[in-house]
Amino acid sequence: MYDLATRRHAVDLLETGRSLNSVSKATGISRSAIRAWCARIDPLPRLNQAAPCTGPADPAAYAYLLGLYLGDGCISRHPRGGHHLRIACADAWPGLIEECRTAILAVRPTDKVYVLQRQGCVAVTSYGRHWTCLFPQHGPGKKHERLIALEGWQQEIVDAHPWEFLRGLIHSDGCRTTNWTTRLVGGVRKRYEYPRYFFTNKSGDITGLLTATLDRLGVEWKRANACNVSIARKESVALMDLHIGPKH
Repeated sequence: MYDLATRRHAVDLLETGRSLNSVSKATGISRSAIRAWCARIDPLPRLNQAAPCTGPADPAAYAYLLGLYLGDGCISRHPRGGHHLRIACADAWPGLIEECRTAILAVRPTDKVYVLQRQGCVAVTSYGRHWTCLFPQHGPGKKHERLIALEGWQQEIVDAHPWEFLRGLIHSDGCRTTNWTTRLVGGVRKRYEYPRYFFTNKSGDITGLLTATLDRLGVEWKRANACNVSIARKESVALMDLHIGPKH
């Protein structure tokens, strides 16, 4: 007999797109057992099966989670109904992993959150029946190959909590770095270092959501190239440091 956590883990691996044979080898569980868990009507507890979607319980946490989802999130359907929300977070940022987990719990307090370890990163994961309601941007194909636009109620939340939204975007597809340049001073070339924020995303729609929010907050930015936004002006970096700061 396998406990609930073991069964859940095996089924979740299968839902990431791995073959039945691959999951069987990775877990040491027979293919017939895994197949049976997927075929049964209710092998795992159903969460919030009949609860209506009432929107995010914590709008500020939702704004942050929305930024994370647009950058590194995905939603996949569960074979027995409902969906999994997954946010990929690098192992190098344990603080980000915990912030992501906390945000999910704040948005959906009755749903459970667990972490699936992958190579070099984790998938902060939550099963529920309302993730597609909360993230209507979900759809087939890659985000940068389809339209990404906020619903009116989402935009209202972003307008009310713009810094939280930016934090989510930067924590997913952005970074704070130290750049350097050289200048001639009295005939001597000296090196100067300065902080800078970068955001990288192939989706013009998602990048547009970032820059529109920066404009509303008075943060100056420039396009480094088609996929990269740079924030380097001293006053703007100071604002970003005050509200966002580096990943940890």
